[in-house]
Amino acid sequence: MSEERIRVGITQGDINGIGYEVIIKTLQDPRLNDFCTPIVYGSPKVAAYHRKAVNVENFSFNPIKDISEVNSRRSNLINVMDDNVRVDIGKSTPLGGQGSILSLEAAVADLRAGKIDVIVTAPINKHNVQTDTFHFPGHTEYLAKSFDCDDALMLMVSDVLKVGVVTGHLPLNKISSAITKDLILKKLSILNKTLIQDFAIRRPRIAVLGLNPHAGDNGLLGMEELDVIIPALEEARNKGIMALGPYPADGFFGSEGFSKFDAVLAMYHDQGLIPFKSMVFDEGVNFTAGLPIIRTSPVHGTAYEIAGKDEANANSFRSALYMAIDLFKNRQQYKELTKNPLKTTRLETESGR
Repeated sequence: MSEERIRVGITQGDINGIGYEVIIKTLQDPRLNDFCTPIVYGSPKVAAYHRKAVNVENFSFNPIKDISEVNSRRSNLINVMDDNVRVDIGKSTPLGGQGSILSLEAAVADLRAGKIDVIVTAPINKHNVQTDTFHFPGHTEYLAKSFDCDDALMLMVSDVLKVGVVTGHLPLNKISSAITKDLILKKLSILNKTLIQDFAIRRPRIAVLGLNPHAGDNGLLGMEELDVIIPALEEARNKGIMALGPYPADGFFGSEGFSKFDAVLAMYHDQGLIPFKSMVFDEGVNFTAGLPIIRTSPVHGTAYEIAGKDEANANSFRSALYMAIDLFKNRQQYKELTKNPLKTTRLETESGR
């Protein structure tokens, strides 16, 4: 985009959760407007309700109808809901799900059209968003479909740890059969590429966890490591990806083995996210790697139990917004550096020389 300030599209998430609270607490810092232009896709009525609930008086949104009306020095809000919208704070409702979808669809449409640069998503409830037309288990799957990607990678990011998962929102009893050599290779390829282009790491070192306790203990506690994971790692290394393992998850995190690597690839959701959230829950960011666009979100959910009580910590959302901007800049820089690569020249020697 031609403007120096990056346009950050923000989805409202579930209107009955803590989404608006963390959004408002983040955007009320006026220094943000020096380097980005926030655009929230939501409802002025819902925003006003949450602003009053958390006693924020020194902040207001600039209401606009579409991107053409954006004020680059303000936090803007595009209304995507009916004015009769009702907030049922702390409750999961069909309207809460509908609001999540309307906001997400509007932001994605503007992102596809190049009207905004990045997207930061507030938490949704995976149950109340399910409809005949929206049947995705989460943002990751919806965005992969929206941008015609065969696959994407849920990557949890902080200053001390980056964790991706081979299988995401999948029941535990289906994980073993879902893990294949090809799937591991695909996730490793996405992870390796994003570390290079988005995080500016030249030669990433990736640790891969085993599936079973003690990484299978040479087949005693399961054969997935010997039959699937190790062959995948060998092929990945043959393709130039520095992937090491498989490591037993408990000892790996317990001994701080993660500190020796640029990222970790876990086999399933809880295996990677439990240690990540235990260490950096308040500061962590969820980044969807493998997409042609930048999308981040906080690592927490709707947190209905504290909605409207002024108890939500905005650090994760704030980190998600800052990280989206940094990743956008890194990817732009990577594109500039690689658009005209030096051609390799083959030197042939003449006989007698």
